[in-house]
Amino acid sequence: MIVYLICYVASFILARFGIYLLSGAVMIGSACWLYYSEYRKTQNLIHLRALFSLFWVGGEGIACLKLSRLQTDWSVMTWICLALAYIGFWVIFEILTQIYGSGHDHYGRWRGYTGNPAPVFHMVCGLTVVSALAFAGEAVVLGYVPFLVRGVPHAYSEFHLTGIHYITVSCVLVPSLTVLYFHMARGRESSRCAVTAIVMTLISLLIPILCVSRFQFIFAVVLATFTYISLQKLFQPAYLLILFVVIIPVYLILTVARSHDVAYLNGIFEMKWERMPIFITQPYMYIANNYDNFNCLVESLTTHSMGMKGLFPLWALTGLKFFFPQLINFPIFVDKKELTTLTMFYDAYYDFGWIGVLVFSCLLGFVAYLLVVKLREMRNPMGYLLYAQMGAYLMLSFFTTWFSNTTTWFYLIVTGILAVYYHISEHRR
Repeated sequence: MIVYLICYVASFILARFGIYLLSGAVMIGSACWLYYSEYRKTQNLIHLRALFSLFWVGGEGIACLKLSRLQTDWSVMTWICLALAYIGFWVIFEILTQIYGSGHDHYGRWRGYTGNPAPVFHMVCGLTVVSALAFAGEAVVLGYVPFLVRGVPHAYSEFHLTGIHYITVSCVLVPSLTVLYFHMARGRESSRCAVTAIVMTLISLLIPILCVSRFQFIFAVVLATFTYISLQKLFQPAYLLILFVVIIPVYLILTVARSHDVAYLNGIFEMKWERMPIFITQPYMYIANNYDNFNCLVESLTTHSMGMKGLFPLWALTGLKFFFPQLINFPIFVDKKELTTLTMFYDAYYDFGWIGVLVFSCLLGFVAYLLVVKLREMRNPMGYLLYAQMGAYLMLSFFTTWFSNTTTWFYLIVTGILAVYYHISEHRR
């Protein structure tokens, strides 16, 4: 924490003097050090505090580079809130660690979870079929499949039926379930079940491709990867290179399928160096602009929503938003209308200002600690799916307001239902 605070103050001062490249480099270096120090202690590649440190602080460092003309100097309140978002998480996690222990003494020697794989196989098949039927229903009603549409950049965002689309995108949980199934079966599965599980997984990955959803595809792969890592006693970081080899070609194909050419993207991103390669520009802006959108919120917001904004999932899942539109009638403050991704703490500030950011950060630290220390005690395999989801949300903390997003809570509800199903199946057995 001392290293972080020193680097944060240095980055702030450098940014005030307009030395943006060095300001960002200091923060990125701090993020790498925080991750390494956590990994060195735990030998856990996906330790939740390590992931949050690397990606939240590192993302902030990337934003500090100010490579786009859209980016401006942040207000002092923005700097304070971004710091509180990390400090609250780290301090709560550390306090609980000092009181109750770290729970990571045997990460490197643990042999993984074993159990009855049959219910998990049923989950793989059932969730894939339900998701595929929902996708087919959307395609029939809306009259098109986004992947097959050309020349319409936003066709994918319009492919959405209220209520049904949540079921469609639940396919992202299937690859993780498949990882759990093969781990639990450990060679005991029949060839027919193995082939069926693989086919179902391929179908589940095909759905986000047909929806032209880069995020859903990447999210599914990340969840499966995190689940696999959490189940291993040893994991070679070099394997992550294989993951990138798989993701990057599909990401590029989906970008083309969205009709987002280089000229279109460069026009939106407004990079200072116009000849910067698009494969650098695009991920840069999808990370950096979110922090600038947060700064836009801080500078533009006049009245806090007092919790109403963050409760959007409740209004959506209960259907109250259709009867009381004022419950969700809150403007979004962003630098540019085409760039609407936000940080995890956007709605926390929208609701209660810096206090909301700090409280939400502390709550995240508490939940993360519980998941870390309980991971090795879990006897329901859905616990590993839950851990993988939390890891993905913290890794992508710079991307969107995860916990005031209805889809996130739908995934958590589905995970809970699957956990109950497994528990009942085991009890009957």
